Amino acid sequence: MDSGELCYTGAFSRQVTHVTDTAFSILPLPAAQLDNLDSLGYHKMTAIQAAALPVAMSGKDLIGQAMTGSGKTAAFALPLLARLNPRDFGTQALVLCPTRELAGQVASEIRRLARYQQNIKVVVLCGGQAIGPQIGSLEHGAHVVVGTPGRIKDHLRKQTLDLSRVNCVVLDEADRMLEMGFVEDMETIIGETPTARQTLLFSATFPSDIAAMSTRFQQQPERISVAALVQDEQIDQRFFICQPQDRLGGLAKMLGHYAPESAVVFCNTKQVVREVSAFLQQQ
Repeated sequence: MDSGELCYTGAFSRQVTHVTDTAFSILPLPAAQLDNLDSLGYHKMTAIQAAALPVAMSGKDLIGQAMTGSGKTAAFALPLLARLNPRDFGTQALVLCPTRELAGQVASEIRRLARYQQNIKVVVLCGGQAIGPQIGSLEHGAHVVVGTPGRIKDHLRKQTLDLSRVNCVVLDEADRMLEMGFVEDMETIIGETPTARQTLLFSATFPSDIAAMSTRFQQQPERISVAALVQDEQIDQRFFICQPQDRLGGLAKMLGHYAPESAVVFCNTKQVVREVSAFLQQQ
């Protein structure tokens, strides 16, 4: 084990390389949900789903280490939906995400997976949007709340969100939330939930800070690590240094040199996205 794994006690850790039975039918899911999964194209479980779902469905706390795009949303959405009481419109599940964009994607997928039963309400609470309509949505009840720590904390301060009936907390991309400085916010938020809850933590990496977070928020979690589908030796990573004023020109030169068939450019703000997009269009 690495040093990070030694930072928490009682957690059972295993590396998942191959699962023989990947049919959703082996899980204790209602027939209506199995039909819904099939209609959505969920014909076989991915590696993280096959490893995590039996543990999560049993009610245990879980640390799931898997990359983005591995199918981890279903790995926590299916267990939390299975535990919902549709007749209780109090918040029963809380999913914390590092960004508004991810929260929107997660909420959209939870709604799709919840189609097998009627009247399941999923509310998104994120910053960068007016808080008034969010308060109005909460007044009509919400079975599942998905949001960013800052805005969730705003609603707790305004007493417009009650987490006293939450039975499942999900920390999605927990390593990113740590990097963004949300630790204190998460402590405040989780402190408002019952101690007798299930806590599912998902992270692409497992630094020592994640182990420390698990110690604070989870009870005897089982850690599951899914090997990446792409091996490291297949990825060529290069690092280029340029002055801020040369950033756009340097990007154009790099794209011109490598001439990729397709590429993704990540930016840290919406304004920079607009600048880069306009520049590349001009080029």
